[in-house]
Amino acid sequence: MLIESLLKKNFRSRQRLCIKKCESAWMKTRTTNAIFEVLLIMVAVLTTLAIHFPGFAAVKELSNAEKKQIVHAMYQDYKKSFPDVPDMEPQTAMQLMQAEQVVFVDDRGSTEREVSTLPGAITPQELLANVQQYRGKIVVSYCTISYRSAKLTRQLRQQGLNAYNLAGGLLAWVLEGGRVYDANGESRRIHVYGKRWNYPADGYQAVW
Repeated sequence: MLIESLLKKNFRSRQRLCIKKCESAWMKTRTTNAIFEVLLIMVAVLTTLAIHFPGFAAVKELSNAEKKQIVHAMYQDYKKSFPDVPDMEPQTAMQLMQAEQVVFVDDRGSTEREVSTLPGAITPQELLANVQQYRGKIVVSYCTISYRSAKLTRQLRQQGLNAYNLAGGLLAWVLEGGRVYDANGESRRIHVYGKRWNYPADGYQAVW
């Protein structure tokens, strides 16, 4: 009886220890899952803040991939205001540029253009003064993020030109590896219009 009693006591002791270990493991798993869920929520919140309140983001801490994601999201949001205007991705525009099959139209102010512009870009005034010269050519309009240039693109298409809006504008262009130029040649400065759009590619100085 004594042996049987000791065996039962030892079994109950091991059983309690096992239960405690299981409870501890479950609590750790629960805590880990909770932490993971909190991190996911934090990422979602920070991304939302960066998109709707871009000045919130610490630009220097963002990678080019993260900046591209934000710029793309901002452009897609703006695009809701001009769903009828066709656009062109920066990489496609670069390929056409290499083949000398595209004309860029910079729909920004002179102060912005002086900082940097796309290769060979002309102003809307220059294009509209010689519309016939550009018929049959591919025309790509842009501004900082291609919100302003969407209106110009619509106007050009109404005049019969094969015009497109550069998706994501100058910001997307440099984030995709495109180069910009000023009066002295290639530039590493880009006018971002304001703090809200302060997402230059790595190695570029933002100006506004």
